[in-house]
Amino acid sequence: MKWTIFRLTVSAEKHGQRLDLFLADAHENLSRTLVKKVIDLGGVHLQGRRVRSCSQPVQNGDRIEVYLDHLPTDPYRIADKDVIYRDPYLIVLNKPAFVDTQPTHARYKGTLYEALQWYLKDPFRPRQKPELGMIQRLDRGTSGLIVFSIHPKAHKKMTQIFLERRVEKRYLALVSGVPAPSEGEIRSYLTRVRKVNKVMSVKRGGKEAITRYRVVESFNDCSLLEINLLTGRSHQIRAHMSEQGCPLLGDQRYAGPKEFHGNVVARPLLHAARLVFQHPVTGQQLDFTTPVPVDMVAVYENLKKES
Repeated sequence: MKWTIFRLTVSAEKHGQRLDLFLADAHENLSRTLVKKVIDLGGVHLQGRRVRSCSQPVQNGDRIEVYLDHLPTDPYRIADKDVIYRDPYLIVLNKPAFVDTQPTHARYKGTLYEALQWYLKDPFRPRQKPELGMIQRLDRGTSGLIVFSIHPKAHKKMTQIFLERRVEKRYLALVSGVPAPSEGEIRSYLTRVRKVNKVMSVKRGGKEAITRYRVVESFNDCSLLEINLLTGRSHQIRAHMSEQGCPLLGDQRYAGPKEFHGNVVARPLLHAARLVFQHPVTGQQLDFTTPVPVDMVAVYENLKKES
């Protein structure tokens, strides 16, 4: 998804002006209402640092960046229905699509990380932030299961569980085409190529990535895959499937179609459907599943009707 970035410099005559007033006066596309919301989200950076106070005075020569991600300005908040499991050490959430896992330049407030801090906040000690361990990440467009450790006793052990691959991560994906063979394992070394803003397989210098897949159901020129992710590299499934000639539906960055058989696909159709691991403190085997979201089901049902 493309961002819009405004880069501005404070002139001498604007010295001492409030940040929100300066931005609203500085650019015709920045209304004061929008500016206030973007500052609150964390999309305004003054001298390279995020600023979330509208009344912050600007100074002559200050460099200001405004990042717009074009997502809703109402921040995401976790509802009880989003919580799949919670105990004193862990919380497992069903992340909706179009929510960033961690803060970006465009927003801090409304990311999954910030929303979880808000959800876990102690009403008797509101200034004390909860301790969060971010063990895994899901792309903005990916929906489904994600786990956080929420107690110091769990942080290190959960990190070890994921590093040592003692976790089962299964995804469902709708992809263009039908992989051959219908079941297999993809191994490569992935690295980010900044020139094209993508993750790609390379012969040397990348990180090992292992993806196992199985065709659950195939249509004329599309298939539903179950994917077992043995490693957790950034964009791993998206890059591997694209390199197999079967990009995810809606994944425009990796050559996936935006429209498919009359369906407008607003995101890469990837869902983290199952998560299995041993509890880091109690040793109990935990096994979580979550239903496929409605947008992905709608595309699947339309494909079934046409096949």
